Amino acid sequence: MPDTTSGSQSSMTRLILVPAVITLAITILRLVGELRDWSRVFFNPTPGGPGSLVGIVWLIPIFGIYFAMQLAKAGEGAPSRWRPLWTSFLGLLLMVVGGVVFESAQFLSPGKLFLAYLIMVGSALVPLSAWPALGKVLVAYAYAARLPVAIIMFFAIRGTWGTHYDVSPPGFPPTGFWMKYFLIALLPQLVLWIAFTVIAGVLFGGIVNALAARSKPAPETT
Repeated sequence: MPDTTSGSQSSMTRLILVPAVITLAITILRLVGELRDWSRVFFNPTPGGPGSLVGIVWLIPIFGIYFAMQLAKAGEGAPSRWRPLWTSFLGLLLMVVGGVVFESAQFLSPGKLFLAYLIMVGSALVPLSAWPALGKVLVAYAYAARLPVAIIMFFAIRGTWGTHYDVSPPGFPPTGFWMKYFLIALLPQLVLWIAFTVIAGVLFGGIVNALAARSKPAPETT
């Protein structure tokens, strides 16, 4: 029997390789831009870096669409026309709920933090179940994108670089290096952003899937 598992892993690696390299290049560009104090419109060094025009979050819809189209060509399109869409919106709603719980924790309640991240993981599983092939590719891409960020944040926090990779968010309590790294780098990068990538990727991939299904001619009847 042929090793289908290794074959599928090889196909996934080929599918995400170029997007992962592009994402890494943009991550490095953003780090350089913040370290050199380039325009804050493009390289915002404040906590979270909101609105920065150079960032990898903008790649999620682009690659979500790309992955969806490639999977459709390979015969692994969405099993349903509408399910990826409504499950993505449900996932977004759950992520908002997780965000509210997270904000209420204020980094001071381990129980609430655990619950918030548990909800976020669940929020990604909902759209992933609607299009498993796309969801798995997005999970693989998300980790390929976010692991380098987690590594950069380790050194940025250790060296106090003054970038959005290491600046503490408002209300963050005084703590040691490892706890800070765990709370503002490791958990967000390897849980929150993975979940968001899956949800947003399935959403935009689902939009393309729905439009493609709509454009298909109806079968002729005799």
